[in-house]
Amino acid sequence: MRLLLVEDERKVADIVARGLRAERFAVDIASDGPAGWDMAAHIDYDLIILDLMLPGFGGTELLRRLRQANKNAAVLVLTARDSTADKVENLEAGADDYLTKPFAFAELLARVKALMRRPSPNRTQVTRIADLELNRLTQQVRRAGKRIELTSKEYALLEYMASHPGRVLTRTMIIEHVWDESFEGLTNIVDVYVRHLREKVDVQHSLKLIRTIRGAGYCISDEEEGAP
Repeated sequence: MRLLLVEDERKVADIVARGLRAERFAVDIASDGPAGWDMAAHIDYDLIILDLMLPGFGGTELLRRLRQANKNAAVLVLTARDSTADKVENLEAGADDYLTKPFAFAELLARVKALMRRPSPNRTQVTRIADLELNRLTQQVRRAGKRIELTSKEYALLEYMASHPGRVLTRTMIIEHVWDESFEGLTNIVDVYVRHLREKVDVQHSLKLIRTIRGAGYCISDEEEGAP
């Protein structure tokens, strides 16, 4: 599941993102209204966690823009504004849920999972590449019908790659998306995890899905290597 967190309080954003990533969600962060709009306009997120008091323009304006643009991602408002008027305004603008600060992360997580269980035009439950299947709701992975056990980081990496089949993903892109910290000078951590995935996903199969693009990064593809 890919989430966008639009939050200008860095400490709150870091805590929420870290907790969600530990639950195997992929999380992007925007710190103001314009950045949130730019990211949400170009990427089909499964869910957006949205603060209301943002630099640039506020969360309510961003929410209206999303709905006017027919962006159907579920939206969870996370804000210190707790008046009934604020709740009504944003729910009528298209929010799916509303949680006030301060909050318990356990409640936030429960609400996120509840929203994820709702049918959404943006969300495909099963991603398939050749005979590899990822169930994004149960986070189960199978190849040729056989269950593959992955760690949380291995799953997050595989889901990120599978969400962009055929696209070359640089090590920096992978680190920024899968890990919640800067790993400058430690990009070999990606190589380590890709090797783990290959051992679990590809070793026993003639068609190798995980590819190294020399000098660029990695991609996942079901095309035979060397095919035009």
